Amino acid sequence: MAGDAPSGEIEIEAVQRSASGTAHHGWARAGRLKGHRTSALVRRVLSTPKGVAGAIIVGALVVIAVAAPWIAPYSPIEQHLRDQLKQPSARFLFGTDELGRDILSRVIYGARISLMAGLVAVLMAGVAGASLGLLAGYHRGWLDSVTMRALDTLLAFPAIFLAIGIVAMIGPGHVNAMLAVAVIYTPQIARLVRATTLAETAKEYVEAARCLGASDARIVLRAIFPNCAAAVVVQMAIAAPAAVIIEASLAFLGLGTQPPDPSWGAMLQTAQGYLSKSWTYGIFPGSAITILAVGLNYLGDSLQDALDPRRARAAAKMG
Repeated sequence: MAGDAPSGEIEIEAVQRSASGTAHHGWARAGRLKGHRTSALVRRVLSTPKGVAGAIIVGALVVIAVAAPWIAPYSPIEQHLRDQLKQPSARFLFGTDELGRDILSRVIYGARISLMAGLVAVLMAGVAGASLGLLAGYHRGWLDSVTMRALDTLLAFPAIFLAIGIVAMIGPGHVNAMLAVAVIYTPQIARLVRATTLAETAKEYVEAARCLGASDARIVLRAIFPNCAAAVVVQMAIAAPAAVIIEASLAFLGLGTQPPDPSWGAMLQTAQGYLSKSWTYGIFPGSAITILAVGLNYLGDSLQDALDPRRARAAAKMG
């Protein structure tokens, strides 16, 4: 019997190594599958003209915003007092504003603020909304009731009025404007995730995970959330263009980015007082807002079609 002990230990170690190897192989395979799915999603998005156009527009604006210090001909706050309200020329391609600042440089730097509102603020809303929706839908009870009633209260207000109220309470500035945008879209994402979570918690695989001793956090993050992720991404893509418009509206009203920092909405607000002297002043920031919103819309529609093939087929039949 004593001689059999080493042999038994060797067999146990062999089984453990085999199990460990199987687990590592499983994780590696899961990683490869995730990579394949991501690449397939990108191909589906770029397989349509709208997807390509949206990706080019948004990608170009992201590059412009990142490379602003290198591609802008002047500092966005540099004043040329002898060249106030100049029309577009070789020296100032988009003309100058009432303080002689180069409009092209201010439009380039203003892309940073708009992209932060359209991408970062919506990402914040996605994280907050998904977290609240998962907690409310999984735990239910009083937590669900309190959370949903609070979010319903926010949904009762029109988006722009809610944004104005939030910024009026916490103060103007581009960071506070981003927070206001995030608060506006958090309830929509939270309700969407909650509905999906309620449906998923009733399925057998969740009960099986509980029986195997999986923790609530593991069940929520590893089992339920992946089934909500696609819907969250689509909702964020749909919200992004509207977020850009809301941020520009706040800046137009003087509640967003404060002078002298450049913002497309603030530039439009200032330009309306000088239209008789420089009719091109407001064209360029207004066009930039339109182009970014259209690009995000195209990208969002293509992403929604890629994640929901049935919608794409229905649209093709109607066309």
